[in-house]
Amino acid sequence: MGYLSRSIFLLFFILTVTACSQPVDSNATPEGFTLIESVTKTQDDNGDPVLPYTKYKLDNGLTVLLHQDSSDPIVHVDVTYHVGSAREEVGKSGFAHFFEHMMFQGSKHVADEQHFRIISEAGGSLNGTTNSDRTNYYQTVPANQLEKVLWLESDRMGFLLEAVTQQKFEVQRDTVKNERAQRYDNAPYGLLYERVSEALYPVGHPYSWPTIGYVEDLDRVNVNDLKAFFLRWYGPNNATLTIGGDIDVEQTLAWVNKYFGPISAGPEVNNTPKTLVTLPETRYISMEDRVHLPLIYLSFPTVYGRHADEAPLDLLAEILGGGKNSLFYQHLVKQGYAVQAGVSHPCQELACSFNLYALANPEKMPSLTDLEKVLRDAIADFERRGVTEDDLKKVQVQFEASTIFGLQSVSGKVSTLAFNETFAESPNQIARDLERYRAVTKEDVERVYKKYIKDKPAVVMSIVPHGQGQLIAAPDNFSLPERQLPEYPELDESQLSMRLVTETFDRYQVPEAGPSPVVKVPESWHSALTNGIEVVGSQVDETPTVTLLLSIEGGPLLDPKDKAGLASFTAAMLNESTTQRSAEEMALALELLGSRISARASGRFTEIAVSSLSENLDATLALLEEKLFSPKFDQADFDRLKTQALQSLAQANKDPGALASRAQLQLLYGDQRIGLPDRGTLASVQSITLDDVKAFYANHYSSAEAQLVVVGDMDRKAWLPKLQFLADWKGESVTFPSYQEFPDYLEPTIYIVDLPGAAQSAIRVVRRAMPYDATGDYFKAGLMNFPLGGAFNSRINMNLREEKGFTYGARSSFSGGKTLGRFVVSTSVRKDVTGAALTEILRELANYSANGVTKEELTFLRQSVSQSEALSYETPSQKAGFLRQMQTYGLTKDFATSQGHIVAEVSKQELDTLAQQWLSPDDMQILIVGDAQQILPQLTAMGLPIEGIALAP
Repeated sequence: MGYLSRSIFLLFFILTVTACSQPVDSNATPEGFTLIESVTKTQDDNGDPVLPYTKYKLDNGLTVLLHQDSSDPIVHVDVTYHVGSAREEVGKSGFAHFFEHMMFQGSKHVADEQHFRIISEAGGSLNGTTNSDRTNYYQTVPANQLEKVLWLESDRMGFLLEAVTQQKFEVQRDTVKNERAQRYDNAPYGLLYERVSEALYPVGHPYSWPTIGYVEDLDRVNVNDLKAFFLRWYGPNNATLTIGGDIDVEQTLAWVNKYFGPISAGPEVNNTPKTLVTLPETRYISMEDRVHLPLIYLSFPTVYGRHADEAPLDLLAEILGGGKNSLFYQHLVKQGYAVQAGVSHPCQELACSFNLYALANPEKMPSLTDLEKVLRDAIADFERRGVTEDDLKKVQVQFEASTIFGLQSVSGKVSTLAFNETFAESPNQIARDLERYRAVTKEDVERVYKKYIKDKPAVVMSIVPHGQGQLIAAPDNFSLPERQLPEYPELDESQLSMRLVTETFDRYQVPEAGPSPVVKVPESWHSALTNGIEVVGSQVDETPTVTLLLSIEGGPLLDPKDKAGLASFTAAMLNESTTQRSAEEMALALELLGSRISARASGRFTEIAVSSLSENLDATLALLEEKLFSPKFDQADFDRLKTQALQSLAQANKDPGALASRAQLQLLYGDQRIGLPDRGTLASVQSITLDDVKAFYANHYSSAEAQLVVVGDMDRKAWLPKLQFLADWKGESVTFPSYQEFPDYLEPTIYIVDLPGAAQSAIRVVRRAMPYDATGDYFKAGLMNFPLGGAFNSRINMNLREEKGFTYGARSSFSGGKTLGRFVVSTSVRKDVTGAALTEILRELANYSANGVTKEELTFLRQSVSQSEALSYETPSQKAGFLRQMQTYGLTKDFATSQGHIVAEVSKQELDTLAQQWLSPDDMQILIVGDAQQILPQLTAMGLPIEGIALAP
């Protein structure tokens, strides 16, 4: 049996195990519904896999998909509206995303900000996302909270506009602007896709503007424009409601009909015609940005989603730029011309693009003109190389493996069904998609290369550091025409045709939750190998997959200060060549198995993570053994990784978030190893040699410090023989160096890292705090912080984001390890409100430390934290993380039960005492990364000492 057929067999197995749908009698379909189809089998007539579901239509056009999965006591609800930025009008960009924000601002029967609060209080998680083609809203909650979610979602579908006010509109407009500033304008390379799309698509094409929108468009419109957008696109007939998890079908349908049935349909929605995009000639565009590494990006227009040529183009992208065996890696990265390089073929509903990029290594290839030549040589080499059997096989296996791993959670299953229904008008696409990729031939790949890529026009984007315009690939030959905006009449609310909803019950009444589900922590077994390595395992039969975490205590904290980054570098070298295989050969072996092995170092630990299909576990563990015990430590690998690391660190010095994280460590811990990032600094990494790496591996990769967690569809008896290759591993215990004295601050001071031109200011308010404990003050401090900055509805976030519109988000948290901990308030705000935002943060801290938590907040945190346990152990990776936590801190199996008792019983007085002890502004230090010239006048007015902070080189 070959790799392909084995993987398909495994996919059949997963669907057989997890699919619990019951046959639905069409004669018993509830009133108000039409049963479209009921799919209960786990494979089709050709032997291909199927994800079971039932599909209904409500009389108002709402599509309803149900999938039963009783493996965990949770449900996932997704409402997908077939509207994204592609359905916006010219000059009104950003509406779809704007409305995603507005949908969380309350509706007629749900008070302001209560959607987040209710879901959080129910122990759930929620979010919404917008892209060019759809907007979705989703919640994962304990199974007893399903009715409450349906009430919330139906209320904002049917009754949102009654609660939309000018004030909410203005606050969310500011929030969206902050999001754009943080993710686009203030991020290195943040405007890349916006600029490329403007050049790639014709003026007025639905993909020619960014989903986030243009600021001038957001400023131009009013609240009635937004209401009109909702009325046009947010009808039930343009939505798919997908519910999966531990559900009762009959009861779920009754609730859906009760809450969604009375909502009348919106205007008819037809699919947008799909036409291929072409370019008349290659368009060169460029920009200067706050970056260190010059970037070149080529984008070719191709097809559209689910076009017959999508799959072979995906495979071509993998051959050219996917992994260490790709032509881009061989021509660009391995030769040292680029620090990174890759190829992708993202597809949207109306258009796809074939994208190639390379981040230049300035030491070897500063000019993007030369880099473009090397890049195009790599493309041309495809014609000489052609397509190999391994190319086809690895892509097919990886596609099938990713399908299996994607079905480990109920959210993954629901998302798959919702996506397929929205864009293929049928949820039943898994087998069809597998067949699409299975059917690709060598000839198909070569054909699409010639049809869409070879000698075809592209958009070529150059992004270079400020003041280095001479590095661009070629002079710009394209500029976006001046925007011609239609004259839209100003809308008055009286012109809006409001949708009426017949209220047949009291919608103000919040549905009661059902009986709390019984939540059990993962069952586990404990053992030890003959050399003392502790093994903790858990058997999970839902999917034929395994997860393995090998942790070695002695990570970056063992680095000499002047060689900070050595542990991270050593772990990176384990991902390269072995004495038996080159890095490329190892990568291919893993790809053909659909497996992953990756090593990384962080804090006290080096960790090697393994994921595999169960059937391929033996072969994967053999590769793990080779990587762990036979690293080659090749000089060429070392030189390449060192160059990449140095260039990456130089780039991080342009990023506000990275600078804030780095400066925060220095502020808290001073001039010692723990005061530096895990991956080191430019100076420390520059000093690392290959001999240092070899010595670190020899001295610190020790079985005496190793622990193992395994989760998969095997029991202890099956696991232990497979792990015996680790039993011969030897090594001595390591000793961590003592910490030096930490900085002693006499008063709160504002420390500034100057980043000229920054559109936002990154703010951190910090102090040292207690290390981790599972049931003591650390755990209780986390509870105490929940109402302050740990939840979306926390005081800090509501103040800065929802009330003031200063930021996209703000939070606070306690974090701790075995020996140290810290408290941090973090946010990024508009530079013009830096002082005002900092004043509000300090005011919130002062108020909370003085007065503590309210009774209502205490009730909120009790319910939120206790109910959320149902979501904590669903996936194999979640189970592995839970077991790893137990193992790291020596916790007993009942620690989660003890935490539950604390949540239920902790007193207001205990929490208030912790707030007084840890949250006084007088004990905090303040760090701001931003444009000093712009923010200094605001900060000076606060009357606090201000100093610059010089980061370690």
